Amino acid sequence: MDWIYSIKDPLIETLIGSIIIFVAIILLTRVIGLRSFAKFTAYDFAFTIAIGSIISSTLTSSTSIVHGILAIASLLILTFMFSLLQRKYAWLSFAISNSPLLLMKDNEILERNLKHARIEKSQLLAKLREANVTKFDQVLAVVLESTGDISVLHKSTDDNIQIDTDILEGVRLNP
Repeated sequence: MDWIYSIKDPLIETLIGSIIIFVAIILLTRVIGLRSFAKFTAYDFAFTIAIGSIISSTLTSSTSIVHGILAIASLLILTFMFSLLQRKYAWLSFAISNSPLLLMKDNEILERNLKHARIEKSQLLAKLREANVTKFDQVLAVVLESTGDISVLHKSTDDNIQIDTDILEGVRLNP
């Protein structure tokens, strides 16, 4: 029955270790940058890695099922608590999630922002081509989203189209 539950299981240490690892992964992801994990927020990435690691160690080591379930449950509870706290405290959301960053404003490439985001000009140009931009004058804005995606807002004609300010709400102009 040790594979289900063992009195020797360090349950409190597992709970504390899960929290520490989760926070460490978020911090490391914030330092490394979003482009390393496109389509994930730092929060999503940390959760995915932590759950995968717990499942792996539960299935491939002497860790009991109860021990693994407690570790997974602690992470699920932690993510639930974080989501509630993020709604209540904007600073927490800012601390664990990247806010979008402007890479181009109108036809101007913001070189400093590209450098900060570790995005090469060639990658930006590829995104413009994917969006069927044929002239820089068509670009209204290019945004590095919090998920690592790059959004291109452009016009298809030479009309004097402006972006609604609400569309760029929360997008940083400076890194």
